[in-house]
Amino acid sequence: MKSVRSCIGTLVVLVLFRVGEIAEACSCSPVHPQQAFCNADVVIRAKVVGKKEVDSGNDIYGNPIKRIQYEIKQIKMFKGPDRHIDVVFTAPSSAVCGVTNLDTNGKKEYLISGKGEANGKMHVTLCDLIMPWESMSATQKKSLIQRYEMGCDCKITRCATFPCEISAPEECLWTDWVTEKIIHGTLKTLPIMWGMIFKTRALSAPQNSA
Repeated sequence: MKSVRSCIGTLVVLVLFRVGEIAEACSCSPVHPQQAFCNADVVIRAKVVGKKEVDSGNDIYGNPIKRIQYEIKQIKMFKGPDRHIDVVFTAPSSAVCGVTNLDTNGKKEYLISGKGEANGKMHVTLCDLIMPWESMSATQKKSLIQRYEMGCDCKITRCATFPCEISAPEECLWTDWVTEKIIHGTLKTLPIMWGMIFKTRALSAPQNSA
């Protein structure tokens, strides 16, 4: 009987441990780049030139709170304050949505979006729009200058199957789900599809030409 109780106790501990592991995982809902742009305080093009782990205060138990600090060289600001961003912070682990894998050799350029902090700093997570600049198309880069900002009043509605319909004038259809049949990007880190949003009442399936 004692052996059975011991096994049950061990099993409970293992289950609770596994639940704790699952609870720590980072998950992000699919978001269109226009929506990510509109939700961000800051959107910049930059190179990362340094990385270190720093303390940023203490938790309620007095333990130090760790963050990764990236030093960056801003190339262009698409949205944000009237000053350069010099430092980007993120959580120390991808399990808590930290962005831990940016190249720091100063050669690779990134599009980085996130929340603004004081004194030329910002905070980013895996759910923010962060992409290598070279992987973006000319249309995507052009949209950052004006097009995405003009569409911030849109309520983006995903089109799952044809025909697609919207229920309110402020809705914009996101059709990549049915036209591309694939999500571009990494689902675990940034589930974003790079496509166009159509502002229309309804969209029928494309017809095959004779």
